[in-house]
Amino acid sequence: MLHVIALAVLPAIILIYYTYQQDKLQREPVGNIVKAFFYGWGSVFASLLISMPLMRMGAFPQEITSFWGAVRTAFLGAAIPEETAKLFCLWLFLRKCRDFDERMDGIVYAVCVGMGFAAFENIEYLFASGSDWITTGIGRSLTAIPGHFGFAVIMGYYYSLNWFDKYRAPGAGIKMWLYPVLAHGIYDTIAMQSAVTPEMSGVISIAILLFCFWGMKLARRKMSTHLLADSYSATGIDEQ
Repeated sequence: MLHVIALAVLPAIILIYYTYQQDKLQREPVGNIVKAFFYGWGSVFASLLISMPLMRMGAFPQEITSFWGAVRTAFLGAAIPEETAKLFCLWLFLRKCRDFDERMDGIVYAVCVGMGFAAFENIEYLFASGSDWITTGIGRSLTAIPGHFGFAVIMGYYYSLNWFDKYRAPGAGIKMWLYPVLAHGIYDTIAMQSAVTPEMSGVISIAILLFCFWGMKLARRKMSTHLLADSYSATGIDEQ
């Protein structure tokens, strides 16, 4: 049991540590990192409060048999409930967090929440996969976990823009929810196509890996942008 949990959680911990190391100007207290991670666990249950009623109303199919069924399930069954819940838990954590004083902090804490969600979800998947837990764990460490990481960086990036630079980025308040939802929904739509066209599973796997690679590159760029802005702020220089 412990080795299954370790494989499920380790990729998320690695990405949290990576993000923590990128915060070079003023790193966040470790206690906050741990607390935000468990807020991510709470977001799993919060997402069910959205997805379960939608499922009962028939908003998305439980068995995917068509492209539009995959789109509905990807967005209404996963992307919208999960990213809404993660954003809500990120807000709950940051609304009274005195250490949230730099733009990069928004990314750090969003990653902690996102990786908390991803780790909990990963544990469920690995235990459900039975004897194939190693294969499932390796596969998800290359796809689903980096995917959630990318969604979290996007969310944190725009959350900080909305908090620190609202007058320069008036659309950031909606983008911190909309862009992660779009990225998550597109990712899941691609992944769910394997249920519609299993003969294309190899191509779909490559598409998912390319999508995750793009997401990781985007995440690094967003981090660099906020780090540069924070360094300007620390020296009293207006980056604009």
